[in-house]
Amino acid sequence: MGDVAVGARSGHDGEEHRGHPVEANVPASDGGVTSGNSDFSATGDGGPQEHRQQSDGDGTDGTSNRPKKPRSFWKELPILIGIALVLALLIKTFLVQAFSIPSDSMQNTLQQGDRVLVDKLTPWFGSEPERGEVVVFHDPDNWLAGEPAPNPNPVQKVLSWIGLMPSAEEKDLIKRVIGVGGDTVECKENGPLTVNGKALNEPYVYPGNTPCSLDDQGGQFKVKVPKGYIWVMGDHRQNSRDSRYNQSDSHHGMVPVDKVVGRAIVRAWPVNRWGTLPVPDTFDQPGLGQQSSAAASLTVAPQGVALAGVLPVAIWRRSRADRLRTGVQGTTATGKR
Repeated sequence: MGDVAVGARSGHDGEEHRGHPVEANVPASDGGVTSGNSDFSATGDGGPQEHRQQSDGDGTDGTSNRPKKPRSFWKELPILIGIALVLALLIKTFLVQAFSIPSDSMQNTLQQGDRVLVDKLTPWFGSEPERGEVVVFHDPDNWLAGEPAPNPNPVQKVLSWIGLMPSAEEKDLIKRVIGVGGDTVECKENGPLTVNGKALNEPYVYPGNTPCSLDDQGGQFKVKVPKGYIWVMGDHRQNSRDSRYNQSDSHHGMVPVDKVVGRAIVRAWPVNRWGTLPVPDTFDQPGLGQQSSAAASLTVAPQGVALAGVLPVAIWRRSRADRLRTGVQGTTATGKR
């Protein structure tokens, strides 16, 4: 209390100081007390206390506004790792995910041990699988029964969960889309495979294999693909348990579109096998999609409906803005007159 009182009196130089010496043992640190009481140093005598108060206020004494010392690299490293993990998880969930090829059913397009990157973004915008695409999908109805289950270690589980390693535990398969909703797919004898009566030229089929298999377990078939489903086959035709050999399941060998994770777009590993996975030209032949035009329209419908709904709104907003602008200009002109 004594220090504050002395500091208060030192700023007035009034009657109460007349004839009385000012105590000389006032601590030099009083500036820290008076900086919060500006009315105590409102005089213009330029004394030491006023100078200290101004210094505290504007930070010119180099203490209050001193730049903070940057964190060390080792303190920032956990933050950077955390941000990287969050970004990796978001990318894996919404954009791209890596998958490992566990079998030879897609040879020679994909070899066992290859890593592919799967586009998971476009399905969020209503895109559906198309003929010729290589897609990853969840096991639709116990197709993987009897297959050995992977046994990843804890580190692999974490890395696959955030998308830094291929998925190890999810029951997913990878095949080529042959037919979409509305298509008729047929195999007779050794082939060729036909879609809506059009024969497919399939250079991607494993060398030495025939497009169709001569067996009574599903290699000979004629199916009509329902809306909302796809018919898939492996490129290694005589070594692929695909739609042909699962016709006794609840979907009759079809894969529901909502089970599709996404399209495999890039073969990313090993480096010497890097390359894209385009749709073969045989699926672009004229007349192939005549029987599935309705299904194709369903694929385009969401975008078309959105565009048709947005355009009138945009035109209405534009015309409304023009009317408001005209009204404001007219009012301003009237006011000037």
